[in-house]
Amino acid sequence: MDRQTSPPQQQPPAAGPDQPRAGAESGPGSRRAAAQRLQMRQDLTAAAMELFATQGYEETTVDQIAAAAGVARRTFFRYFRSKEEAIFPDHDDTLVRVADLLASADAEEHPLDVVCRGIKEVLRMYASTPEMSVARYQLIRQVPALREREIAVVSRYERLFTRYLLGRFDAAEQTPPGWQRGGDDDSMLAEVSAAAVVAAHNHVLRRWLRAGGHGDVEAQLDHSFGVIRGTFWPTPPSGARRRGTALAPGATGDGASPEEPGAVSALSASPSGEVLITVARTDAPLEVVVDSIRAALTGRTPA
Repeated sequence: MDRQTSPPQQQPPAAGPDQPRAGAESGPGSRRAAAQRLQMRQDLTAAAMELFATQGYEETTVDQIAAAAGVARRTFFRYFRSKEEAIFPDHDDTLVRVADLLASADAEEHPLDVVCRGIKEVLRMYASTPEMSVARYQLIRQVPALREREIAVVSRYERLFTRYLLGRFDAAEQTPPGWQRGGDDDSMLAEVSAAAVVAAHNHVLRRWLRAGGHGDVEAQLDHSFGVIRGTFWPTPPSGARRRGTALAPGATGDGASPEEPGAVSALSASPSGEVLITVARTDAPLEVVVDSIRAALTGRTPA
């Protein structure tokens, strides 16, 4: 079993948990160098996955992974801090792309739609290599250390989305009724909205992976986004619009008026209401979870 996670005097290749790496350098040869780095990371990951599958995760060492990829041990540590990190080779670059997407988003676009577009970049990363993604999912389910690593990776996206949403609230000229600019409502809504989008992504992704990577996973994710919009944030901040569709202040974009059931955001309701806590299985369909919440709020029996 390989206990060492990094050799002495090695410079870590990746950024900190909340700091995306800088983009590719400018200048002649930068694209070729970036392509070579990407290929080496993919080669090391493929070698690691093959060894983990044939001889077991605990039994595989960094030296064996490097040898299988045809490089030296120190070369491995130029790309990954540990063999655990080799299982998640694309997240640093994807985090950079998502951060760039958020930074370049139209200020008039509904902030929740921007976050949904951002998390879709993560989904596409998995969908681009279905066989590798399915194999990685099966391995992660068997190794506790990898499950912990996956949780840490997911939290980076969630924190990035939360910071973006908080920034949009600060920039908004108006806030929904009941909110307090710069108060607890802003941070609460940002955290809950970001967590809901990430949870929906994870639910759809796991369902797709359990199905062997088959099916239109983007369509499934879009459906989940619609459920989230209608449940958590159906009415955008004043002046916000859905991507490509202008919305008047107070409009929902789905034909519902503010007086209709479900058109009042659960997060901007009266502070005198009671708090509802519900429990659901992680493999339960999202629509079933939402129906259970609605049933608890109205006192009816779930369908």
